[in-house]
Amino acid sequence: MPLSNYKSYINGAWVESKETTQLRSPYSGDPIATVHMASEETLEKAMAASAHASEGFRKISRYMKSKVLLMMAQEIEAHRPDFIKKMIDEAGKPYAAADVEVNRAVQTFTIAAEEAKRYGGDVIPLDVDASGRTFAPAVSYWFARGPVLAITPFNFPLNLVAHKVAPAIAVGCPILLKPAPQAPGCSYLLAEIFAKVIALAGDTREKINPACFQVLNCQNQVISRAVTDPRLSILSFTGSGKVGWQLQAQAVGKKLALELGGNAAVIIHSDADLKRAAQRAAAGGFGYAGQSCISVQRILIQEDVAKEFTNLLLKETAALKAGDPNQKDVTIGPVIDESALIRIMKWIDEAKKDGAKVLAGGTKIQNVIHPTILTDVKHSSQISCEEVFAPVVIVEKYKTFEEALKSVNSSKFGLQAGVFTQDTQLLYQALQTLEVGGVVANDVPTYRADNMPYGGVKESGLGREGVKYAMEEFSERRTLITWVG
Repeated sequence: MPLSNYKSYINGAWVESKETTQLRSPYSGDPIATVHMASEETLEKAMAASAHASEGFRKISRYMKSKVLLMMAQEIEAHRPDFIKKMIDEAGKPYAAADVEVNRAVQTFTIAAEEAKRYGGDVIPLDVDASGRTFAPAVSYWFARGPVLAITPFNFPLNLVAHKVAPAIAVGCPILLKPAPQAPGCSYLLAEIFAKVIALAGDTREKINPACFQVLNCQNQVISRAVTDPRLSILSFTGSGKVGWQLQAQAVGKKLALELGGNAAVIIHSDADLKRAAQRAAAGGFGYAGQSCISVQRILIQEDVAKEFTNLLLKETAALKAGDPNQKDVTIGPVIDESALIRIMKWIDEAKKDGAKVLAGGTKIQNVIHPTILTDVKHSSQISCEEVFAPVVIVEKYKTFEEALKSVNSSKFGLQAGVFTQDTQLLYQALQTLEVGGVVANDVPTYRADNMPYGGVKESGLGREGVKYAMEEFSERRTLITWVG
């Protein structure tokens, strides 16, 4: 198989680097790509090009930005097999999950094409005081804040990139993207699509500068220059909490959007549809080897139905297939690399030494960890209180609904939670009480629609994604107040 060759895409040109690194498949270990690591000089050129493109991009019409976004959605669909192959080869994502991710990326760009048309502002009445002065209604507009530095993770190498690139284009913010070093291929293919689309979409009146979307891989000490550089107005980061909060400390003066993961819990009350809850918990906990920030990690089950639910969960788990991500019936592929594998198995072993019982799994073949169900896990165990990012779930019993809510809130994270119950009062109690960014009723927290506000509280981050909401994060308001007498 010929190796892919990923060069930096800077100001419309593909740039080679002296320093390169080799990318290997997380499943087979075979070499699959050579990645050019950008130098500080290349990064400087990219930042200067982003800053130069900013004012012109802001003035591009809604029509043109919408047209480009829709054309990109169509091109992503046309390149579906290429995107799927890159996700399987580089991220170890099972075929079916990669196929769904292409669907979602197409949707993300399509939604952005529509939101670009509506991007505007509000009319605000001002006759609300007793001053006696007469004002016309104020007009409050959104304006593009400026260039975006986007840093993305390996686990959704197309759609999490789309959730930064599409809103930036819709608003008119140039975007400089550093994709995950483990899975950069989708980002480079997306850059190729952007270059093709702006060449086809532009006319003599409006042409989009190619520097409005640039991609590079580089070492952490190189990208740290961009984090602190004032020419880049926004930092949008998705990844680990440790890295995210370090970046926050460095990015002084920037608007920040941080999506930092969690250890998501699902509450299953005694009146729930237990069979469906078990099906969804297995899918949400073990799909894509649990490598999602809203993967089910903690299952809180009301004690009266705990035995019945656990048996159903074991049955559903046994039906899942682990192995080669190229096979269309595989749900659980490899974890991303050996360091992740070592950490996960260590955490499982530590939990067992502290008294945890293994109801299923706890073993591996190569980089594939069998779906693992644990019980009697101490709350202080890393596998409970940290983000495991693996096909591992913990089952814990509770007596009262209030006790379950308290257990969810005991986490330092707060991204999303799921609640299975037929009682609407309990659902609203959960919404009012749970310290999370989103509550999913009668489903697992492993759910995200691409047009909804998505993000967390506490150590799960700052700001919201979802096309419209990311556009607001990338914008600033200016208000016109007119005194008429």
